[in-house]
Amino acid sequence: MRTVIVFNHPYEGSYCNAILKAVTKGLQKANHEVDLMHLDKDGFNPVMSEADLKAFIDHKPIDPQVIDYHERLKKADHIIFIFPIWWDLMPATTKGFVDRVLSPGVVYNHHPRGFGLVPLLKNLKSVTIITTMNKPKIMYSLLIGNLIRKAMLRSVFKTMGYKNLNWINFAYVKSVSQKKRVKWLTDIESKFAKWT
Repeated sequence: MRTVIVFNHPYEGSYCNAILKAVTKGLQKANHEVDLMHLDKDGFNPVMSEADLKAFIDHKPIDPQVIDYHERLKKADHIIFIFPIWWDLMPATTKGFVDRVLSPGVVYNHHPRGFGLVPLLKNLKSVTIITTMNKPKIMYSLLIGNLIRKAMLRSVFKTMGYKNLNWINFAYVKSVSQKKRVKWLTDIESKFAKWT
């Protein structure tokens, strides 16, 4: 199995980085080939330019990095996004990845009858979003309405026609004990060590 991880956090010492290491270790135990798209280290530009938008509409990408990401996504059995929740949503770089890389003609197409979208990543078995935040889960759920679930899973991947969509959210990260943070890492490594 080939798992693409789309990672976005600029700070090496972040809990997201610790999650990335634990998830990668688990996947390797399960004999997955891990392909890391580290958006920060790759210097990914999230801004959609006029030329990018024309390429998007024409289904002919021009940015070599976007083209490279497309080729790697086509080989993915699983995609995992790892990023922090900032101001209740994903960071700008992750949003830019959605805008610029999850393109028609590669990731989805418009239905020939004119209604709905058709998924094009034929190998893809699942999409998992892993996030961290400093709010309590109940507050994010009741007051904010779980925007990541709505934006990333329902509005993006479910609309495109993909199934087996999952969201793992680590809440109140700065406030919980170090013991709990370590347990979360152990648990998530174990989870992905059992992936098929």
